[in-house]
Amino acid sequence: GHLPESKKKLKTDPEAGIHIYELRKFMRSNAGTCVNQKPIVHKGQHVKRGQVIADGPNTDHGELALGRNVLVAFMPWNGYNFEDAIMISEKVVKEDIYTSIHIDEFEIGARDTKLGPEEITRDIPNVSEEALRNLGPDGVVRVGAEVKPGDILVGKITPKSETELAPEERLLRAIFGEKAADVKDTSLTVPSGTYGIVMDVKVSSRREISREKLTPAETKRQLKSIGEEHKRKKEELTEQLTDSLSNILLGEKIPLDVVNAETGEIIIPANRKITKTLLRKLAIVHDHIEIDPSPIRNKIREIIASYEHKFAELELERERAIDRVESGDDIDPGIIKQVKVYIASKRKLSVGDKMAGRHGNKGVVARIVPEEDMPFLADGTPVEIVLNPLGVPSRMNVGQVLETHLGVAAKALGFKVATPVFD
Repeated sequence: GHLPESKKKLKTDPEAGIHIYELRKFMRSNAGTCVNQKPIVHKGQHVKRGQVIADGPNTDHGELALGRNVLVAFMPWNGYNFEDAIMISEKVVKEDIYTSIHIDEFEIGARDTKLGPEEITRDIPNVSEEALRNLGPDGVVRVGAEVKPGDILVGKITPKSETELAPEERLLRAIFGEKAADVKDTSLTVPSGTYGIVMDVKVSSRREISREKLTPAETKRQLKSIGEEHKRKKEELTEQLTDSLSNILLGEKIPLDVVNAETGEIIIPANRKITKTLLRKLAIVHDHIEIDPSPIRNKIREIIASYEHKFAELELERERAIDRVESGDDIDPGIIKQVKVYIASKRKLSVGDKMAGRHGNKGVVARIVPEEDMPFLADGTPVEIVLNPLGVPSRMNVGQVLETHLGVAAKALGFKVATPVFD
């Protein structure tokens, strides 16, 4: 089904029994590549616990799937694969087998300067209308615009001082009084080598940014809502823990007392038939309970331990949220408005790109050859990639070489091979 964008988080609507898992769509990784999750289930399908419902980058039905399966020939080819260089068929480029999407992030802030505030605007001195055609009324590039090096992404003007004026400007100002162009263009432009499409723009202005001046009442209200949210999540988690415990303990009897180590109060007396209520009491004080050593103690401890980090994470989340309210968001002082522009570009495989197999056999693409010039198999199928056979002996063992043959056989016969891990 169609799933909303953003994080993969579990939202529960207990009345309807609906769980919503939100997927990450086209997010930028720290390496500038694209992180995208896509659903692999459809509307009306029955799913069960532990089933994979969405694929991320480099996974296929929940299994790690790195790289692509291509038809390889190990042979020299006119010296073009000397020193581990790689020959590629044009087909690989044409069919986008190794094409990737990269997302670049550019940011600019308007600050308060001694001479006055900088301003993000469409109204820039000495710039043609042509150069401004992709900017919106607020001076920020529109989403979907195609950009190339030198294009303006965010228009920004900075007040400039007397000393920066050219002599003729000084003269004009002396004659016509102050208001000549006393701002300079400090816009954010696309750096060289970046071509692509603007996919997202985030604007945060000082008012949203600065939490500096929260009124005490507002602070109190936010802290209260954080507390309530934390309490709700903690209750949910305690309920889950209660369920896990009742799976093994409900209706049983324990031959020992279960004691609250802090107050010395007995939570579950020995040989008492265990009810859900008792277990809930146990779950609430899960972090300090005492039981004499016994197999059942280990079992209880094990279940509680599996929930420990979830409780710890909740606590951490709460502290972070409180921190955020008390100290305000982290943004450089002096910034009035900050704009981030994300540009997505599609990169095809080209000469000079680096590729690698699984055996340390990395190399650089030396030439992209038309399909008809590639070496071909007995039935006339041209291969997709040509590697130097000298790269094999020192790097692959016989088993690994045979695995490549197995791959060809599997492809021809249309079955899937999974090699188990040999321990």
